[in-house]
Amino acid sequence: MYPTELSSVFSALADPTRRAILARLSEGEAPVKELAAPFDLSGPAITKHLNVLERAGLISRGREGQMRPCRLEPHALAPAADWIDQYRAMWEERLDRLDSYLKIVTSASTSNARGMAPRKKPKPKTQGERSGRKK
Repeated sequence: MYPTELSSVFSALADPTRRAILARLSEGEAPVKELAAPFDLSGPAITKHLNVLERAGLISRGREGQMRPCRLEPHALAPAADWIDQYRAMWEERLDRLDSYLKIVTSASTSNARGMAPRKKPKPKTQGERSGRKK
């Protein structure tokens, strides 16, 4: 998938209305009227959302008489999922290293706390002690 295609998929997924439409289509195809029902949007607004999804390759529309049922095209999500997986692997590796480091630091601080008495802070010197005079 080319970067522009990947960008159009992420752009299409960025809108909550379009994600809700995709969620509904994951259950099976549906006519535009059914897809528009849960939203307080005009017909042209729903059509614009569907056009964005269609240009991104996430849905396709057929024709059955006067109805134009929409269906999910799940294969279009695969390149986006692959791209995300690359970063998921990197972050999991980094988080695993952080976890190991924190275990070492926690273990070291716990063993130090058991074996050694805490250090006391020195008392601040009085004015006379700082100048070398005794009271």
